[in-house]
Amino acid sequence: MTEPTSSFLGIHGTALALREQRLQLLATNMANADTPGYKAQDLDFNRALNAAMAPTAGLDGLHGAAQASRFERASSQPSLDGNTVDGEREQATFAQATLEYRASLSFVESKVRSMLTAITGQ
Repeated sequence: MTEPTSSFLGIHGTALALREQRLQLLATNMANADTPGYKAQDLDFNRALNAAMAPTAGLDGLHGAAQASRFERASSQPSLDGNTVDGEREQATFAQATLEYRASLSFVESKVRSMLTAITGQ
């Protein structure tokens, strides 16, 4: 994200991008529910956001923060083939992550709308 954009959107632009990455990760888990040996992964959103917003994050801060905040999620009932994806848990986690993404998107849309109103005077 460029500096003016990140300044304008503040934490919300970064949060939106990280929430999107988390949704992609959760979707990958669901897609691999039947893949032998696949380990379910998740993203520690708060840790990633703090790392991405740190002044030392640099140009690759968002991607690096997301990668550093990924972790293998333990399964309550691992399958015999070593797969740790729990379908119901993944669906519930994905649904919650979707709501969080939509909330971040609403904040970004609100900021953009207010900027358009300021520009157009309407």
